[in-house]
Amino acid sequence: MRREDWDRRYAEPNLLWSAAPNRFLVHEVSDLEPGRALDLACGEGRNALWLASLGWHVTAVDFSPVAIGKAKERARVEEREVDFLCADLLEYEPEQEVHALVFLLYLHLPADERRRVLARAASALAPGGMLLLVGHDLANPTDGVGGPSDASVLYTPDDIVAELRGLAIEKAERVLRDVSDAERPAIDALVRARRPAPD
Repeated sequence: MRREDWDRRYAEPNLLWSAAPNRFLVHEVSDLEPGRALDLACGEGRNALWLASLGWHVTAVDFSPVAIGKAKERARVEEREVDFLCADLLEYEPEQEVHALVFLLYLHLPADERRRVLARAASALAPGGMLLLVGHDLANPTDGVGGPSDASVLYTPDDIVAELRGLAIEKAERVLRDVSDAERPAIDALVRARRPAPD
């Protein structure tokens, strides 16, 4: 979708997504010591705000100025400190090798663009830092529910593993996500990887 399309969706007065953090993010990072985190494609900021409430120093990036505006307003109301940036991830250059956590949740781009964003995400990890990616799996349009129907922006865990060169893969699997009012769960791809720490 184009930026203008996302702006129109985010212009609705209510939150487009839940105010609660993503369940997979919560499960994968709750035991981590707070540090610097980078939220790529942050939308309205629910995950960044949750991490900030735990003591993380979060930079959160999205290309929709409407979404960033809503995220900043929520941060103001909740008195959370998050560095929200409006930038296109195809152009955004994160600070390198400084983040304990980098995550991309439900970012769907053509494969060549996705590889560029993933390479920059990996470069932003500090030694020992974790990268977490969750998105709609390639099997989701036929066997799951919701999400994009365009197979060119979907992927499998193996696709992502092949694109994360230089990182140690800790988890790469399909996961099921219950969806309200749906007869079957959504199928997501989840990959957790880590930049090796020096010996």
